[in-house]
Amino acid sequence: MGSMAVVACAGEGLIRGVSMRCSISMANARSWQQLGRSIALGVFISLGVGLAPQLGHAQARELPDFADLVERVGPAVVNIRTTERAAEGPRSPFRRRSPSLQGSDEVPRGEGSGFIISGDGFVLTNAHVVEGANEVYVTLTDKREFRAKIIGADERTDVALVKIEATSLPVLRIGDANRLRVGEWVVAIGSPFGLENSVTAGIVSAKQRETGSDIPLIQTDVAVNPGNSGGPLINIRGEAVGINSQILSPVGSFIGISFAIPIDEAMRIADQLKTGGRVVRGYLGILPTDVPREMAEEYGLSKGKAKGAFVRQVVAGGPAEKAGIQPGDVVLSVNGKPIDGAVDLRRTLGAIKPGSTVTLQINRRGKPMEFKPALGEMSPQVATPERPEPEPRGSSAGGKPWGLTVANLTEAERQAARGVSGVRVSAVTGGAEAVGLRAGDVILAVGTTDVADLKQFEAVVARFDKTKSLPVTVLRGEWAQFLRIPASK
Repeated sequence: MGSMAVVACAGEGLIRGVSMRCSISMANARSWQQLGRSIALGVFISLGVGLAPQLGHAQARELPDFADLVERVGPAVVNIRTTERAAEGPRSPFRRRSPSLQGSDEVPRGEGSGFIISGDGFVLTNAHVVEGANEVYVTLTDKREFRAKIIGADERTDVALVKIEATSLPVLRIGDANRLRVGEWVVAIGSPFGLENSVTAGIVSAKQRETGSDIPLIQTDVAVNPGNSGGPLINIRGEAVGINSQILSPVGSFIGISFAIPIDEAMRIADQLKTGGRVVRGYLGILPTDVPREMAEEYGLSKGKAKGAFVRQVVAGGPAEKAGIQPGDVVLSVNGKPIDGAVDLRRTLGAIKPGSTVTLQINRRGKPMEFKPALGEMSPQVATPERPEPEPRGSSAGGKPWGLTVANLTEAERQAARGVSGVRVSAVTGGAEAVGLRAGDVILAVGTTDVADLKQFEAVVARFDKTKSLPVTVLRGEWAQFLRIPASK
């Protein structure tokens, strides 16, 4: 994709991070409106002059007419604007204020969209639309404005639930995102660049699109821009099938690829926010990564795409450590459900209630094993233990063909490793140095064979061809990695 990237503008309308979150700052809204009108006029004239004569009546009849659908569902879509506290400092007599904020210390912060999911005032939107807001205001299509209460927001899925005090409100029906088909027509309604109640249409480009989010997203070619964040993605039956959340763009505005949160995932999150104000997720106490292809081949995990999740770190005192899981293990399944990779494992465990006992199928250096940890509750941050400094002592040069000199672990290092056995790297040259190994690293296994001491290490490496690479599983502090060390020349 060249220089194209998924970029983030959140509430400030700036390009940053890894995702373009489609809300817009108040400061930019007016300039965007003026630009939008100019662009729209130019496009309208171009289309009217250049394309109208080429479109036949038969072609026009083949295109869907969304007018009735929009008229029916539009009243359930809302505009959301947020404010924040003004920075401390001298007041200027020329400072402009919104009429509704006159006499207050609030200043406009951002603007987005949302939609009503219950007649008593619950509104679904994106977490980044309300992030950092002191006040949230919801405006209906009939121009009534309400101050809203944030019930809860979940940053990991970018879903938020807010509540306004009103009754008998129009409600958007909830559809089934699983029934969506690639190529199906969908509609987005929202407030791009502050232009309220804007309607755009397109098709579903892909389902289950991975972008690094905690949930797979719906990809469409519906025109979504800053200000559309939190608005609904609607199918031709007039049902919400997603929440418009991100775009892929090198310039900060729509170029043909947008993403929506599947409505089933959004409603699952909204139910938890409504009940407890936050989302509760299961926690195993590991840091997983995708299984390197070379490791999958070495361990016999697959002949094609590497399956499972490689345990790179085990958190001290966590459920995984208590159950006996070690860095370097590969999680193959949870409660019988096969795991495709690290993201899949994180989602699967997160959907399980804390306190539940899960059955994990593990591959440890080619050997199948089973563990049954009781999950804890995920917390926002996990501390990473510091790596103990190695102590110099007698060593073996059995790994010399690969530039390795190793030694037995001290008793202190064994205790720090919390049940993990191996040999410590005391010096590196050649191939070992080239792949980034350093003194103090611990080699847990060579190939599929665990190495608990020098004698076992020497016996294992003696079986390998000295002119070919040496497959090793290495622990650095709390972090495990699989490497192939090339033979030194």
